[in-house]
Amino acid sequence: MCDAIHHRGPDSDGYFVANGIAMGIRRLSIIDVAGGRQPISNEDGTVTVVFNGEIYNHHALRRELEASGHRFATRSDTEVLVHLYEEFGTGMARHLQGMFAFSIWDSRNQRLFIARDRTGMKPLSYTDRSGGIVFCSELRSLYAFDRSTLKVAAGAVMEYLAFGYVPDPSSIFEDVKKLPPGHFLVWSPGREVAVHRYWSPPHPEAAVRNEQELVEELRHKLEAAVVSHLESEVPLGAFLSGGLDSSTVVALMCRHASGRVKTFSIGFAEEEYDESAAARAVAAHFGTEHTDLVVRPDVEQIFESIATMFDEPFADPSAIATFRVAQLARQSVTVALSGDGGDELFGGYTRYGDTLRRAGGRRGVASRLVAALGLMLPHAFLGRNWLVDLGRSRVGRYASTVVQPVRVDEGGVASAIHPLGRVAVDEQLNRYFSSELGEDFAAAMMRVDLETYLPGDILTKVDRTSMAVSLEARVPLLDYELVDFALRIPGSLRVTSGETKRLFRRAIQGIVPDFVLSCPKKGFAVPLARWFRGPLRHRIKALRTPSAAMAPYINRHAVERLVSEHSVGRRDHSTVLWRLIVLEYWLAAFRDGRLGRPPIVPSCASTMPAAIGTWSSGR
Repeated sequence: MCDAIHHRGPDSDGYFVANGIAMGIRRLSIIDVAGGRQPISNEDGTVTVVFNGEIYNHHALRRELEASGHRFATRSDTEVLVHLYEEFGTGMARHLQGMFAFSIWDSRNQRLFIARDRTGMKPLSYTDRSGGIVFCSELRSLYAFDRSTLKVAAGAVMEYLAFGYVPDPSSIFEDVKKLPPGHFLVWSPGREVAVHRYWSPPHPEAAVRNEQELVEELRHKLEAAVVSHLESEVPLGAFLSGGLDSSTVVALMCRHASGRVKTFSIGFAEEEYDESAAARAVAAHFGTEHTDLVVRPDVEQIFESIATMFDEPFADPSAIATFRVAQLARQSVTVALSGDGGDELFGGYTRYGDTLRRAGGRRGVASRLVAALGLMLPHAFLGRNWLVDLGRSRVGRYASTVVQPVRVDEGGVASAIHPLGRVAVDEQLNRYFSSELGEDFAAAMMRVDLETYLPGDILTKVDRTSMAVSLEARVPLLDYELVDFALRIPGSLRVTSGETKRLFRRAIQGIVPDFVLSCPKKGFAVPLARWFRGPLRHRIKALRTPSAAMAPYINRHAVERLVSEHSVGRRDHSTVLWRLIVLEYWLAAFRDGRLGRPPIVPSCASTMPAAIGTWSSGR
């Protein structure tokens, strides 16, 4: 099981085996490189931990624990966990600031305690097996444990087609679950697994605070978050796209890091997808040691690598760009800071403003009739989608921006033999939307994204692509105190129908250059439509005759319609077509037993670089 995740920790391995328990660890050495080998136990060996991640407040916790009489044998943040457990038991997770997934074995009480960080930066999956429990960072460790028991869950495939990922707590396999962010798990022999929530995202405060005071406090918390993420005994750098979030992180790093900050960016040869010029401008402004790479990738090779890099189907095509920048950074550093999380906290996605402009209230009889009329029209009818949208409630309109249709009658591709798939998708949505119908709908949209899209897509993408090359990616904008502060701010101060990141922009004035503030938002996109007309054309055509692995899950006629409409340019179905070709390849790889091994990482040479530069510029 450890060999299957060697890429997550190539520096060393460690094992703890006792009566009824076995835990293994692969270590990427960052803090206390010499003395922090895992597993780590308390003084008498009754509490033992294995841990993936970083605890950013471990120095303060260590001082408190030493004052209470605990004695430490290492300088590592890992050892803090065992003594914190001795002090607070299962309540310990509330005291942690960091990204983490860890397991603690308490031999006195014969109890296994597992916890995951608040926003889901680090992964953890588990399954009940014959009265026991098996847990892991990546599902490929379960393949190594016992692949014969793993069966693809039809409902999870439907969720994947809707979201582009399999959302927590589901996994692609039956009887395998992900531990959701902000939760912990307790198990003892002879007892069932008990999952508890220790943190929930707060709601906006009713009392409106002075906006200038909020701006000043946000500046302070941004700086404190970045500073706390700089501790490392190995080389450290940052991903830089030139956008608001990554530029803010780099700017604050330059204020506090020792030595010149190393920054990394990639772009594509297609000009409309190339952000490298913006990144270079920011790097020049702050005088970073910047490396950028403009690539013309071998699309077929990198598609296959990315499709199997994730331990379940995952269809965010920007994973290609994220992997390439991680691969580039790993040539120089072991830790890289990322700007992820700012959009969900401060209202950076354009879909927030779009949804607010489209208004809409609670869905009444008239709106349901309009939607029903739209659904009765042929898919090729140009006004069909407009009528369907007109009949949606505001929640429905927001949901339509983050979820693809599943049922064929809605324009989806799911097979009718899996009706429960739609139920699974609805249940995922209702878990969040049913409680998010307050007056502050802008805040509600961001909170839902924080609990779904952020851990399911963004953080999964960052974790898997960085760990594939043994790089630790840190996300300072998701520091617990910053998250808690941001979510208490009314949504109208964070995003409006005409302005994204309203408060955030005010807070970073004077921190980042003005040209960053004036640049329109660009996603970390890839030239997908162009690839579908070129190197991936054969995979689109192959969807007309799906493999035996995918055929049970899709409606062949619906897929043929999408392929035809896309091929002649009538409609752009790039998003759902990408999901389908990823699913087809992933299911075949699982069937053939190719997913139990560490991910295949293509070399940088295979990118056929158009330009690469490493340079430093003075301030």
